[in-house]
Amino acid sequence: MPDINAGIIALLNITDTSLEKLSRCNFGNNKLLQFNNIIELCKDYEKLKLNIVALISESEVMGTMGVSLVDILKEKEMGHIPYFIFCEKLNENLLHICLQAGVADVFLKPFDYLLVENRINFLIKYWASLQKKINRTDFKSYKTPLIKRAFDIVFSSMALIGLSPLILIVIIIMKLESKGPIFYYSLRVGTGYKVFKFYKFRSMFVNADQRLKEFKHLNQYNAGEKSEKSAENGNTFTLCDECVKTGEKRCRSPLYSDTSTWCEKQYLDNKKHSKGSAFFKLKNDPRITRVGNFLRNTSIDELPQLYNVLKGDMSIVGNRPLPLYEAEKLTTDKYALRFIAPAGLTGLWQVEKRGKGSMSEEDRLMLDNTYAKNNSFWYDIKLILKTIPALFQKENV
Repeated sequence: MPDINAGIIALLNITDTSLEKLSRCNFGNNKLLQFNNIIELCKDYEKLKLNIVALISESEVMGTMGVSLVDILKEKEMGHIPYFIFCEKLNENLLHICLQAGVADVFLKPFDYLLVENRINFLIKYWASLQKKINRTDFKSYKTPLIKRAFDIVFSSMALIGLSPLILIVIIIMKLESKGPIFYYSLRVGTGYKVFKFYKFRSMFVNADQRLKEFKHLNQYNAGEKSEKSAENGNTFTLCDECVKTGEKRCRSPLYSDTSTWCEKQYLDNKKHSKGSAFFKLKNDPRITRVGNFLRNTSIDELPQLYNVLKGDMSIVGNRPLPLYEAEKLTTDKYALRFIAPAGLTGLWQVEKRGKGSMSEEDRLMLDNTYAKNNSFWYDIKLILKTIPALFQKENV
């Protein structure tokens, strides 16, 4: 049992490499203590009255142990504890999201343990006084208008009651066709990058998410994209156009490793292409069951999301909530606009594009941003009326 009087720096999801570096840090009288998960941490904090002076989580910003933990800490009355994130992917917009949400600091791996030591010690000492001086603006700036929320509650309640016979029939058919749970949920990112459980009828075979890499080459949003190997694999690139124009045989801005030399511009261009599309969707997805195929084509698989609407996670109309691996790629100013709008069960994208053939990633993002700029209650009603014909699609998307 830990010493409840000692200052504790709680660790979540910390790898052995990071733990070894943290062990070298001098945190004074504060001790490092690992927890298996956030539930165990909250339970021990409340039950044992632990003196937790800081919390460190090793996770991507948009991961389940990333910025979304801020809300959990506030709910458990632990919001006053400085919270740090160790991650492998970080840009200016992700950092902005973290700081605006209340994260004390974010460190990009591999990190300098002396820098971490100094920064964490400083913020532990001055965090309370810094919080009083900071006039923080919550990045979750969108608030559902009262008329829209009232409509969501009435509509979702009536729909769940009226569709209950259909829901019961679907449950029976699913049980007859394949083994596995009736309902499926995945973590999705909605308004203001809020992470929540997104419910559907299960339309795929069990463990389908684990086969994403197997079918990555079939992603319809990667159509037309050239297959390029990363510079990190040791390939040597030719000179970029700018270097060629100088008439020189050597790059003006070379990058070096133990075995290779690269042109910096060519390297950065290649890295940009290798990131792939933010969206992932398969045409005629082989992971889908026969019943699931029918449920998807008629959008019946979306019915459990009425529960999400009733809870307030999302609205009837809005931009579709995205899986974590998609949302983390959409943090630049150009794309983040879609997260200012409400998350919804249906929206402009479904009405304008769904079922009319393949679409580019830019087309989908453009429609999301268009809705974010123009959304209103009467605009939502218009989209609802247009959604009904879009439910019965000619194509499995």
